[in-house]
Amino acid sequence: MKLESIEVGNFRNYENAKLEFHPKTNILYGDNAQGKTNILESIYVCATTNSHKGSKDKELIRFGEDEAHIRMFLTKREMTHKIDIDGVPIKRSSELMGLAHVIFFSPEDLKIIKNGPSERRRFVNMELCQLDPLYLYDLAEYNKVLMQRNKLLKQISFSPSLESTLSIWDEKLIEYGEKIIVRRQQFVDELDKIVLQVAKNLTGEKEIIKTLYEPDVSAGNFEKALAESKERDMKFCSTNVGPHRDDLCFMNGELDLRKFGSQGQQRTCALALKLAEIEIVKKSSQDCPANDKKVSLNASIRFPCVLVITDKNGISSFCRSSSFPIYSYACIK
Repeated sequence: MKLESIEVGNFRNYENAKLEFHPKTNILYGDNAQGKTNILESIYVCATTNSHKGSKDKELIRFGEDEAHIRMFLTKREMTHKIDIDGVPIKRSSELMGLAHVIFFSPEDLKIIKNGPSERRRFVNMELCQLDPLYLYDLAEYNKVLMQRNKLLKQISFSPSLESTLSIWDEKLIEYGEKIIVRRQQFVDELDKIVLQVAKNLTGEKEIIKTLYEPDVSAGNFEKALAESKERDMKFCSTNVGPHRDDLCFMNGELDLRKFGSQGQQRTCALALKLAEIEIVKKSSQDCPANDKKVSLNASIRFPCVLVITDKNGISSFCRSSSFPIYSYACIK
């Protein structure tokens, strides 16, 4: 895959901007608060329809404007693709998922380790949705059913006769939920092996990091757990069991890095996760990913890459200390 160019209009702090990219390593440099990360974010939005920060769509629009435009051109398997959020009629945002595999490493990724389970579920979902169209479909359907079931639970509190219809949504929830749990377990098992090795390489084998899947309920026990939770669900008007309550655990020996890891250990774990993502994408896709990273890294990775840096003088230092050959760089100001 080759990222050709990105065009933005009224996006974040940009009125209009266009950047063309080299198929290998590109560096954007400039002072803080000039919009370097916003360029990376625009690529991520085009590839996934979401901001890496979890921002709402209206927050992506330039102050004082009513709409924003992003246009990305890429070549994949010698075919040119154009993703135009405004100009091309796209029936479903899910059609964009998987067209360009993007791995974005930024300070916000520490939230995966430090924050609550929702951040870790989002990490798993974003990666699997890019890699596996069936998972994307199952997750979308599960969320629809979950929303309808919760809506029905609220209605039951006012109209108890509707309780007999709850089983219809239960069947669908179990159908899609079991598939999600199984696929997540497969993904985390693969992730764990790679993270373990990457963390060893990064720390000289001082950090032995295990990645564990903590499902709220097992696939084989979902139906039973949902039935046992029925009274509680009706009491709280919410579904209290299922993969929407899953979590990941990162262990260094007996130390839970989510709660007790040092800042350095958490950073190592977050970086290992991102580097593991790259390996998984390489194995699962015919294309290498467009890896967007916003940190000072020393790694030998060969694929289309966009990095940002605040000091132009740091470019030569980066070249000396890493195995990245720099093919293009641009000043953002």
